[in-house]
Amino acid sequence: MFIRHKSLSLERKRELFSQGGHKVKNDLRNFHSLSKFVLAAGSLKSTPVVKHSRSPHFEIEILDAQTRKQMCIVDKVTQKSTIQDVKQKFHKACPKWYPSRVGLQLEYGGPFLKDDISIQSIAVSSIITLYFTDLGQQISWTTVFLAEYTGPLLIYLLFYLRIPYIYDGIESSKAPRHPAVHLACFVHSIHYVRYLLEILFVHKVSGRHTPLKNMIKSCAFYWGFTSWIAYYINHPWYTPPLFGNRQIIISAINFMICEAGNHFINVVLAHPNHTGNNACFPSPTYNPFTWLFTLVSCPNYTYEIGSWISFTVMTQTLPVGIFTLLMSIQMSLWAQRKHKIYLKKFNYSMPRKSAMIPFIL
Repeated sequence: MFIRHKSLSLERKRELFSQGGHKVKNDLRNFHSLSKFVLAAGSLKSTPVVKHSRSPHFEIEILDAQTRKQMCIVDKVTQKSTIQDVKQKFHKACPKWYPSRVGLQLEYGGPFLKDDISIQSIAVSSIITLYFTDLGQQISWTTVFLAEYTGPLLIYLLFYLRIPYIYDGIESSKAPRHPAVHLACFVHSIHYVRYLLEILFVHKVSGRHTPLKNMIKSCAFYWGFTSWIAYYINHPWYTPPLFGNRQIIISAINFMICEAGNHFINVVLAHPNHTGNNACFPSPTYNPFTWLFTLVSCPNYTYEIGSWISFTVMTQTLPVGIFTLLMSIQMSLWAQRKHKIYLKKFNYSMPRKSAMIPFIL
């Protein structure tokens, strides 16, 4: 019995061993097959990492500045967006208000935000509230300048030609014209033709707009004074200057010198230097007309006032004198304003300079 039991146990062990061997062999075969599959499939690619944008988006709520009611919400505005971009999206939501007519304020009663201001610079949170104001009918600055200067050119010529219903026909035919009248028409036309050509080909007029009412005011000023000036100079009873031809010729020469100087200064301001660097104050060149930059920061206004003073002396009329006085006051204010800006920006290169009149203003 004992021997039989022992033999049975040995057989049982052999059976278990054979089963385990088969199992190990099967596992090895499976592992070998898996290895071949992995090698055939190639290297495993890592899952690409999704990069999230660090640029947050803003929601801009636009309220009517008068009623404080919500007009629209401009969403998905990035940090790099500008006020101009917001105006474009606002125009899409409210087609009635095109961008040049939209004025946006950060707070009620505050200044209007400039188009080039970035949203990031004014954002405190992800939600920004801006106040909308209708700026009225807008018009480009190029159109404004062309209208301002074309009017005086044509109006003066109408008076010079003495069209009917302006002067008495009989007196106009009898009274001879003094040479000062013809010369005044010539230099006056030169002045405004230069203006128009510079607006078209020299000045870099910004693409911004201005309310239509501003153009009406400017045109009323220039056109009105031109009519008054031309009426007196071209009148049949016009009296020539006190010192005759000497006064006329000297004044006309000085007028043309100032016109040339004004033109060359405008060219320098439009093209500061040959490298195209706008970060430095214009400096004098080999051109003698630009040497005035060493004394004043706005020589273009100096030459402009010089032209009108010369025209006043040449024609010796009260309307021209009043116009010259008003223009001098206005240009002195413009020059002082620009001079302060230049001092802040180019203080190192502007020692002891005046704004418009050397050593005085």
